Amino acid sequence: MQTISKTITFDEFVAWYPENSVHKYELHNGVIVERPLGTGDHSDVTGFISGEINFEIRRLQLPYSIPGDCLLKLARNESGYQPDVIVLDRTALASEPRWKKESVITMGSSVRLAVEVVSTNWRDDYFFKASDYEEMGIPEYWIVDYLGLGGRKFIGNPKQPTLSIYQLVDGEYQVKQFS
Repeated sequence: MQTISKTITFDEFVAWYPENSVHKYELHNGVIVERPLGTGDHSDVTGFISGEINFEIRRLQLPYSIPGDCLLKLARNESGYQPDVIVLDRTALASEPRWKKESVITMGSSVRLAVEVVSTNWRDDYFFKASDYEEMGIPEYWIVDYLGLGGRKFIGNPKQPTLSIYQLVDGEYQVKQFS
């Protein structure tokens, strides 16, 4: 993971974002963070989760979709995240001012689920994104730590693969974990 240290706004980040890049980028408090492509295992886990959720969306005939690319813009600071998997409510997208042109989501009410598959940047997933997604009002957030990389205070000791499911209850995330 590489950080580009010049501070920029979210709008500058969207304008700067390279097309057809082999990297993913996020904006953390005005700083561009480069994320290399995941490993084969990381990609397999992400693809499996996306496929299973998509199957359920179709089976239950829900008005949801899983976009290929999407940026979540946080309201309180110059940050934007790209979850590994995101489930959007298609009926809410008409209210998203930047969705059609830029694939940017600005309202947590448009998101049904955000999923992060943990890699070496586990602190971002457990510390920052959990707090930021909670603040946005995203009803459910999963952290899939299939290698047990997270800190012991998050996944226990000894470390082991853990699925953490955060559900919004009265404006705060409640977490259930499965090992």
